[in-house]
Amino acid sequence: MKIAIVCGKDEGPTKLNAFDNALSDAGIGDVNLIKVSSMLSANTVIQELPKLKAGSMVNCVLSEITSDVQGDEISAVIAVAIGDELGCVVETTGINKDINDLKDEAEFMVRYMMEKRDVKIKDLIIKSSSTTVKNIASVVASVVYLNDDIVEG
Repeated sequence: MKIAIVCGKDEGPTKLNAFDNALSDAGIGDVNLIKVSSMLSANTVIQELPKLKAGSMVNCVLSEITSDVQGDEISAVIAVAIGDELGCVVETTGINKDINDLKDEAEFMVRYMMEKRDVKIKDLIIKSSSTTVKNIASVVASVVYLNDDIVEG
């Protein structure tokens, strides 16, 4: 299995536009996202996000938050743990929360999921996106599941 981990943030005139702009900033704004649960196959490989075919149906784990309160600090975090048998992904968000606390929360959750499954972690990656709201802002962090059908050739 191949995945990409992406993050984005942006403002917009409406909450929907801000979210769409954040998705575009992350490189996943021109596809249809299908939220899936948090499991990865054995020895998943992480790679850079390739150019995706516009309109593709793309599986992802998505962490996202939008706010229209000026001055809010909004954050989206995604944590990925990969083992020999399987991998797990967790997401969390926060408004006016310390980004390091959110990263610690995500790490705790993904480590717990792997421990509960008795799988040793080989790789642990935590990515985040944060911004201070000026008007209406959105942040996203996502694990994108890649396959040949969605990648532009």
